[in-house]
Amino acid sequence: MGKDHIRTAAVTTRGRRLRATLLALTAAGAMLLTGCGSNGESDSSDGSKSRNDATGPLPAPAYPSGSAQGEQNGEQSGEQQDDEGREFAPSPDYLSTFALDVDTASYGYAKRTLADGRMPDPSTVRPEEFVNSFRQDYERPEGNGFSVTIDGARTEDEDWSLVRVGLATRADEEDGERPPAALTFVLDVSGSMAEPGRLDLAKDSLGVMTDRLRDDDSVALVTFSDEAETVLPMTRLGDNRGRVHYAIDSLEPQSSTNLGAGVETGYATATEGLRKGATNRVVLVSDALANTGDTDADTILERIEDNRREHGITLFGVGVGSDYGDALMERLADKGDGHTTYVSDTEGARKVFCEELPQNIDLTARDAKAQVAFDPQTVEQFRLIGYDNRQVADEDFRNDQVDGGEIGPGHTVTALYAVRTKPGASGHLATASVRWQDPDTRTPHEESGQVEATALERSLWNSSDRFQVTAVAAYFADALRQGDDRWPRLPGSLPLSELESRADELANSTEDKAVRELADAIEAATRAER
Repeated sequence: MGKDHIRTAAVTTRGRRLRATLLALTAAGAMLLTGCGSNGESDSSDGSKSRNDATGPLPAPAYPSGSAQGEQNGEQSGEQQDDEGREFAPSPDYLSTFALDVDTASYGYAKRTLADGRMPDPSTVRPEEFVNSFRQDYERPEGNGFSVTIDGARTEDEDWSLVRVGLATRADEEDGERPPAALTFVLDVSGSMAEPGRLDLAKDSLGVMTDRLRDDDSVALVTFSDEAETVLPMTRLGDNRGRVHYAIDSLEPQSSTNLGAGVETGYATATEGLRKGATNRVVLVSDALANTGDTDADTILERIEDNRREHGITLFGVGVGSDYGDALMERLADKGDGHTTYVSDTEGARKVFCEELPQNIDLTARDAKAQVAFDPQTVEQFRLIGYDNRQVADEDFRNDQVDGGEIGPGHTVTALYAVRTKPGASGHLATASVRWQDPDTRTPHEESGQVEATALERSLWNSSDRFQVTAVAAYFADALRQGDDRWPRLPGSLPLSELESRADELANSTEDKAVRELADAIEAATRAER
């Protein structure tokens, strides 16, 4: 079932029985939860905060799929349609399940495209990557795992609100303890990388990253053009930084782009240089414009599937270039248990490879998934904004063989929902649960939080600055992918000119450079639209 669709909840006899079950579960969980957006925590044996105690975490209520509407009123069950003929998911379905995602490449590439005076292709716009590009103020856990924060606000559309589910990992401490890293740089040296801002930017970035890594970290270097070559085997940094810099500085652009060969050789090199107890990661830097050899993400990664799963090697994709193979890089990262970002200038590259270095090379959670259960007595419809390629079957939430997302320290993950409440709704609104595996032991853990309908009393534009930034980012993505008729407008959406004004005010009030860049991007989109 496509969870990206709006869900329609029918009030039925079965629904009332489920309501009683939900209330019982909520009451049982009250001892574990201290309120909206807070954590009921107990100390685990490793000193981290966990809900994985003897009684277990508050479970996400397991509502049945399919339609029960016909059982009550004799109406024909099945899919409903809105005014535009867009199909809705069968009702009632109160669960939304997805793999966590910290990719930001879609937003970065959109900014680059707009700066060049062009509107991005709607197919490259992924709203969750816009939303997750901005700092959030969620409370963080002390150990590995997640905190869960849920809040919301009313839009100007009647009975429609935005509900924000925020998940945060512990703070990234650059000088704090972390396992050593074993990084295999896989660098595109094809002819297209000769464009200024591609290979030169990549070389500078990797040089800076080499200086910021620790003596007990290791690096290897693989290049690819029409063929792939291991330029530097896995090398402990220590006194070898000069050797690493020499290998990076000597790189020159060559001919075509055999990305498949690069990835395959990169994983082989990473496996050969595998370090037990270290974070083993392939760092792919490319414009992803594959034109030679295998160009399909699935078949590329099928060839290295055993190495990826057996050894836990993850992929970090860094996109560069004014022309960029966004879809291929995003698919590679999703299939490679990793994430992507996009850099267009030296400042952005230094942020990724320096300021955000710990969260991009370390792991605090593997195969992380979220499930949000909406209360059928208070919620009429809901829609998850984005995460179109990250959907997980509801019944697989606790199936630890199903891939989730790999998350590092300092990360926040935001899932934004458009929610239509029933008139006069009060009481429980939703329960959000996150499940993940310890990166070393693969032990599963869960954490949950819940929210009441009273959280929606504030209007959107009177909510906190950070909530408003989240909303503006989502509405901006929504505006950019109009023209793709798979996506109807979000409730409360604004024209670009008004979004620009909102973003400008938020940039002033937050004094946040990233929010100022958002305002500039919306202004560029406003000009390009004319």
